[in-house]
Amino acid sequence: MPRHMLTDNTWNKIISIMQKTGRVYEKPEHRNTFEGILHRIRAGCPWRDLPREFGDWSQVYRRFNNWSEKGVLMAIFDALKTDPDFEWVFIDGSIVKAHQHAAGAASKDDEGIGKSVAGNTTKIHLSVDSYGLPINFEITGGEVHDSKMAAQLIEALPPTSHIVCDKGYDSEEIRNVIINKQSIPVIPRKRNSKIGNRDMDWALYKHRHLVENAFARLKNYRGIATRFDKLKRNFESVVALGCAIMWLPMNID
Repeated sequence: MPRHMLTDNTWNKIISIMQKTGRVYEKPEHRNTFEGILHRIRAGCPWRDLPREFGDWSQVYRRFNNWSEKGVLMAIFDALKTDPDFEWVFIDGSIVKAHQHAAGAASKDDEGIGKSVAGNTTKIHLSVDSYGLPINFEITGGEVHDSKMAAQLIEALPPTSHIVCDKGYDSEEIRNVIINKQSIPVIPRKRNSKIGNRDMDWALYKHRHLVENAFARLKNYRGIATRFDKLKRNFESVVALGCAIMWLPMNID
């Protein structure tokens, strides 16, 4: 018997969110289908190798693809993301290896897979709140530098006290974006900087491990630690579900 992840309370919360999107009707088999999707993300197995207890693999995949296309799985993350603590926000990026089966999508769109020395890679750009819970993320090719997506993540934030990043984000452009949000940048300057780090809040910077911890929790799922999805929107849905699971305990009485 394969391992399941959802309790009655957590499933009731998830299905209520799915129904509120107006794109999913409640059916008895949806819970088993959802467990099958989570199993595939957790184990990183091909869809065809899903245990039969979750139903026909092709039906599970079709529903996943349909819910991803309609934005239902992303909506679960957005709905569970309740009352983040925006006093401090931490931003970072992390590369994941794209499996060879993730290449070759029949699409003219950018599917977020880039070429680098390590081969095909994807990068997750993530912001987390003061408790290390995910707020937003962006998916790009692995060759995209962290600083290229910083402004987009910062602009999506509400007013926050401090925004903390590592020295890969050290640029006056990013600092100005943060200051324009009425926030204080906590970013160490590079070794060759003539300004130095006299104004650096090193005590707060030590908490930057919270975003690293979030990546570690996401990469417990083998389907996130290695990208198997050909379509960018499907991998975004996979990451969104990983983030949603982190928020679930905050939403259950």
